[in-house]
Amino acid sequence: MSETTETTTTTTVPSAPAGARPVRRIAVARLRDLALIPAIVVIAIVGQLVNPVFLQTDNLVNVLQTMSEMAVLVLAETLVLIVKKMDLSLESTVGLAPGIAAWLTVPAGAGHGLGLLPGAWAVPVTLAVGLVVGAVNALFIIRFGLNGFIVTLGMLIVLRGLLTGISSGQTFFNLPGSMLYLGTTEWLGVPASVWICLLLFAAGIVVLGFTSFGRSLYAIGGNIDAAKAAGIRTDRVLWTVMVTAGLLAALSGLMLSGRLASVASAQGNGDIFTVFAAAVIGGISLNGGKGSMFGAFTGILLLFLIQNVLTLGGVPAQWIGALNGAIILVALVISRITGGKAQD
Repeated sequence: MSETTETTTTTTVPSAPAGARPVRRIAVARLRDLALIPAIVVIAIVGQLVNPVFLQTDNLVNVLQTMSEMAVLVLAETLVLIVKKMDLSLESTVGLAPGIAAWLTVPAGAGHGLGLLPGAWAVPVTLAVGLVVGAVNALFIIRFGLNGFIVTLGMLIVLRGLLTGISSGQTFFNLPGSMLYLGTTEWLGVPASVWICLLLFAAGIVVLGFTSFGRSLYAIGGNIDAAKAAGIRTDRVLWTVMVTAGLLAALSGLMLSGRLASVASAQGNGDIFTVFAAAVIGGISLNGGKGSMFGAFTGILLLFLIQNVLTLGGVPAQWIGALNGAIILVALVISRITGGKAQD
């Protein structure tokens, strides 16, 4: 009896400090989520000093609307990165998904389409293309175990070529009203695309932070073998993530096409660089298992506010790209210093 008592005592004494560690980790994670807030406040102050127009409602709404399309793409990539995968083809899905919808629904004599389907089919076709692209990526990466970077790079090139082929390098215009809705409609005085973006990020925050599915994403990204041992159906979760990412990319393309009232043959080209920059600046680890939706949202918001300040400051367009790159590097350093080793 005495030996049993001693054993129980020795095992329970160290448990108190061990139980405090998760609390500390949660506190540190919350601080990392807020790491970019001071930078956003500074940019807002600088923007107001550069041009008083910066904080006016019309300008801020314009920033949010143009950001919303890219933000949905960032949300999609965030899900993929958390499970330690990569999807470069999202930028091409942004163009191809609405491009195929326009090709099939826009009248042949007025907008370079075929006019094979009524305009009401445009949105379902767009989303279906996104689902198919995500499923094909998942098939190669999960079912056949191929490298995600190479697979999605190849898919990016294929999808871009398909869009160029069906459009003959031209721009689809005279889009049906269903494709214009998200880019032209306002809900409570704010563009619908902004509301959708905010709702999607709110849903992402809830799913990642408060559901077993969200915890499984972090578990898979941290150690997939341990996740399997814990009973998580890793393949099913990964399929869900990849297909959802394709669907969100298609939605992003639909929002962009609605705002521009057209689908260009180069739509989405180069977006993936901004997407990765925003995700990493926002604390999403390229090695999986770390980051949050709130951090990703602050990352893309910071980038678009900076771009807006540069534009209002009269910086020539040809220099904005270089300055954006330099600012991204500085923001990465600041984010690493304030947020610890979130980018490892």
